[in-house]
Amino acid sequence: QVQLVESGGGLVQPGGSLGLSCAAFGSIAVTHGMGWYRQAPGKQRELVADITRGGSTNYADSVKGRFTISRDNAKNTVFLQMNSLQPEDTAVYYCNADILQTGRILSVRYWGQGTQVTVSS
Repeated sequence: QVQLVESGGGLVQPGGSLGLSCAAFGSIAVTHGMGWYRQAPGKQRELVADITRGGSTNYADSVKGRFTISRDNAKNTVFLQMNSLQPEDTAVYYCNADILQTGRILSVRYWGQGTQVTVSS
């Protein structure tokens, strides 16, 4: 089995910064695309950013220029650096990853447990 473990998050004032990380553990052959989603109260889960294994990135318009996604393929880990945070960034942030397990043919998308980010003065 595979597990995604998130860390980071918390409470920050408007204009501040936070970093999130998410590591995949288990019988992993290859980790393909990885990404971050968020879900605010009463809203649907939305894509924040994603990154291919080769390093190509994609961002939601609302976070472009403020957030940076990166990854460490050797450690099956994805990072999200969040700068210039605003109250509207408050949400539960979830990581995901498309992972091919050892001995399997098809990759499966896994999700982290979610971590709360609150931006408030």
